[in-house]
Amino acid sequence: MAGSVTISYQQVRTIQKITLDWLSDAAGAVSGIATKRLTGALLRVAFIPDSGGTQPSDLYDVVLNDDNGLNVLAGQGANLSNAAASNVTPGVPLKDGTTTSVSACILDDTLTLGITNAGSAKGGNVVLYLG
Repeated sequence: MAGSVTISYQQVRTIQKITLDWLSDAAGAVSGIATKRLTGALLRVAFIPDSGGTQPSDLYDVVLNDDNGLNVLAGQGANLSNAAASNVTPGVPLKDGTTTSVSACILDDTLTLGITNAGSAKGGNVVLYLG
């Protein structure tokens, strides 16, 4: 394992909110830290960088791998801003020949957080919303 993560779980009505509060190691990475089994549709993921002395390097990268080793963010956690919070709605692409849209990623897996290029002892939060 590299870096550290504190994970908190909340359930509000039908929405699960999982916060992964991370701090990178000397190599600027976090790896090998998994959530408990999560079940539901991944509706939104927010990336919130720390500020001040623990602000990550600009263009840091986040992956969330499921039990099959697939990144459920589908690349949307790449090159994140170190100064502005952002959010994505990851999913499975649906193509009908002319239009591309996305269906929510359905989970019944543990998710393993991976962060690279963050800088030494830098941090932030990755917040998952499942319905």
